[in-house]
Amino acid sequence: MADIHLTIPEIALRLILAMFMGGAIGFERQYKSRPAGLRTHILVCMGACVIALIQVEIASGAMRDALNHPNLAGVIRSDEARLIAQVVSGVGFLGAGTIIVTKRSVTGLTTAASLWAIAGLGIAIGMGFYPIAISSFVGIFFALAIVKRIVKVPTAKKLEIQYFHRAETKEFLTEYFQVKKINIEDVNFDVKFMEDYRVYTNIYTINLPKGLRFSEVIEELSVYKNITKIRLVDIA
Repeated sequence: MADIHLTIPEIALRLILAMFMGGAIGFERQYKSRPAGLRTHILVCMGACVIALIQVEIASGAMRDALNHPNLAGVIRSDEARLIAQVVSGVGFLGAGTIIVTKRSVTGLTTAASLWAIAGLGIAIGMGFYPIAISSFVGIFFALAIVKRIVKVPTAKKLEIQYFHRAETKEFLTEYFQVKKINIEDVNFDVKFMEDYRVYTNIYTINLPKGLRFSEVIEELSVYKNITKIRLVDIA
C-alpha cells in the first residue's frame, strides 16, 4: 500500500480515479452496444475500490492495535487479501450474466472479461497502488479499443441459410459457392416439419476468397426465391 493512513482527500482521489478509469472503459463498451456499459463499469470499479479501501482500514486498525497493545501483537491478524478475494469471485458471477449463449453463437465474452479486469483495476486504486492502476488502465483500454484495429485475425464465419425446396436450392447454393470460389469447411443440417411443407436450415462454416465480403454474399443469396432467411453467425 502506498499509504496505510487514509485521509478524506486520499479516499476521494481514489474513488474519483476509479470513476474516471471505469467510466472510460465502460464508454468504449457502451459505444459498441455491449451488455455492460458506462454505468456498470463505473459501479464495478468503484465498488471494488470501496472494498479495497475497507480492507486498507481494517489493516490499518489491526496495525494500530498491535502498536498500542504489544502484548497482543501475536494474536492480532489482518489478512489484506480476504475481502479482495471475495470481489474477484463475486465479479465472476456478474460477468457471467453478460454472456449470452444460444444454439449457434456466443456473445458477451469480451464484456465479461472487461468487468473482471475493471474490478482488479478498482482494487489496485483502492489499495493505493497507483503505478499498477495506471498501467492496468492503459493496458485494458488498449486491448479493448486499439488491438482489434491493429491485429486482424482471419476467422472462419458461419452462414445460416433457411430455405424451401431442398434439391433445387441445394444445387443453387453448391453452384454459387463454386463460382465464387468460397471454401466450405463444415456444414450442419436441420429440418423442421410444418403443416404441409418442410423448412431446411444449413449452417455453413466458410472462408471467403480475397476481395469478397460477407455483405455481398448475403445480398446476392437473399434474392433467390427459395431462401427465406440468411444471416451471419459469429462468436463475439
